[in-house]
Amino acid sequence: MPRVARVKSTSGMYHIMLRGANKQEIFHDDEDCVKFLDTLEKYKKMTKMNVYAWCLMDNHVHLLLKEGEEDISITMKRIGVSFVMYYNFKYLTTGHLFQDRFKSENVETTRYLLTVVRYIHQNPVKAGMVSRADEWRWSSCQGYYRQSNQAMNLLDDHVILEYFAPDRRVAIHRFKQYNELVNDDKCLGNRDDERRRLSDEEARPIIKEMLDGIEIAQVKSLPKLQRTKVLQKIKRIEVVSQRQAARILGISTNLIYKI
Repeated sequence: MPRVARVKSTSGMYHIMLRGANKQEIFHDDEDCVKFLDTLEKYKKMTKMNVYAWCLMDNHVHLLLKEGEEDISITMKRIGVSFVMYYNFKYLTTGHLFQDRFKSENVETTRYLLTVVRYIHQNPVKAGMVSRADEWRWSSCQGYYRQSNQAMNLLDDHVILEYFAPDRRVAIHRFKQYNELVNDDKCLGNRDDERRRLSDEEARPIIKEMLDGIEIAQVKSLPKLQRTKVLQKIKRIEVVSQRQAARILGISTNLIYKI
């Protein structure tokens, strides 16, 4: 069935979500996160688009962008291809990293623009990763609060802050109050996809159930072919990250990434 063409935003603004293929992790360490933000900044400069908010989670990314001098779909393809080349080289893998088509929604009003910013920043809070939005290092929240200079060349915060007050200090204070309001914002994506991270104690019995009688401690010593089949099953457990599975099984993260 042919794909339905995206409806162009009259404002040029889009809320975008990139997800790992089969919900796999796409960021395994700080270097991966930094590389993605560097890639985003590269194509921001190249296409003259605006970046109003971002949040990098383990297996997906939320972005709030204003289209630059080329169609947003082309820009997102450039970003995806560039990051996948880095990822495959680093982890010695091949094939798809992201789902074939990114999700997007048009942002046409000021009210919804501000809602999306808050929704993106509160992703880690609602997923149970942190208690406050500014505790999550890999979002634009700390940039808005002036708590970090990381990726400041990437963030076009003045556009959002001007809606709160002409004076920057007052605007930041009012934005912070708005950004931290308890809410039931519903934007692109499903809340269920951003579920709380399981502790190792919670994940261990789920992994053990998939092993069909093999002890967790025995997995790393299995013959290669048998171990590969076991790890393929483990990777399909949506609520357990690959890094967490590697830690519990006592194997290297690279080993499970390459399966």
